[in-house]
Amino acid sequence: MIIADFFSVFKTYSIEMLPALAIGLLISGVIHEFIPDDWVEKYMSKKGLMPIFFATIIGTIVPVCCWGSLPIAVSFHKKGASLGPIFAFLAATPATSVNALIVSWRFMGLKFTAYIFFAVILIGMAVGIIGNFIRIKPGKKPSGAIKAQGEKGGDCHSCCKEKTPQKRVRSVLKYAFFDMPKEIGLEILAGIGLAALVSTIAPIGAWIKSYLTRGYGYLFSLVFGLIVYMCATMSVPLVHAFMKQGLNAGSGMSLLILGPIVSYGTILVLKKEFGFRALSVFLVSVSGLCLLAGYLYSLL
Repeated sequence: MIIADFFSVFKTYSIEMLPALAIGLLISGVIHEFIPDDWVEKYMSKKGLMPIFFATIIGTIVPVCCWGSLPIAVSFHKKGASLGPIFAFLAATPATSVNALIVSWRFMGLKFTAYIFFAVILIGMAVGIIGNFIRIKPGKKPSGAIKAQGEKGGDCHSCCKEKTPQKRVRSVLKYAFFDMPKEIGLEILAGIGLAALVSTIAPIGAWIKSYLTRGYGYLFSLVFGLIVYMCATMSVPLVHAFMKQGLNAGSGMSLLILGPIVSYGTILVLKKEFGFRALSVFLVSVSGLCLLAGYLYSLL
């Protein structure tokens, strides 16, 4: 009976999620094809508040997960970018995406989705401003090989301008429905599976209703978000299942933002490239801001 219920809920979640996910993947392909990489590097290498804002906005729309954002952040560091834009990018990029926003709207509604979008922008800005106060050693300048790659990337962009409409369409579709599913497909399936598991196993629902309906829900979101990595799209059905079982909306909001930002990869890379102090400040500030965002949402 439990197995039958599991597959029934899994099927329901998959059917509900598929149209929204397909739209999100298609938009991701368009963004990937038409937003040049050199634009991002140009504006994020500057100092001041505007690079933080730019990094945050770019981070909320580009279809890059936490793991994909790490090498980009390291390259910014090596090009001389300050820690503020890097922090903002690392917070905003994995926290949401076009895919996640569309899926969130489908599962959680417009109010929830609009709130998380603007909350991520504010969190990215705040973390970036905090990062600007931390002094780190400047990154090593790119070697000749890396420069050559950058030049090749620039030449590639010039070539991209000469692409025929047919090649552009193929590139968009390839990225949207082959590259992206290859990168996050297993995580999405795992998220749907976990959501179905939470929804069908009675003891989990009873435990959530008994302990996670109030303040302890935020503690659960903090611990779960720090130790379990979830991509932004995958986390939506899982958090939706938690909330259906009784997790309060504020805790769900906190988990939905925090979970995708923090991963073991993020922790290790930040420690190696920027030091323990920068890592500690990033984790504490992101955790605190995510909990605050969730609590404020619960007051609406």
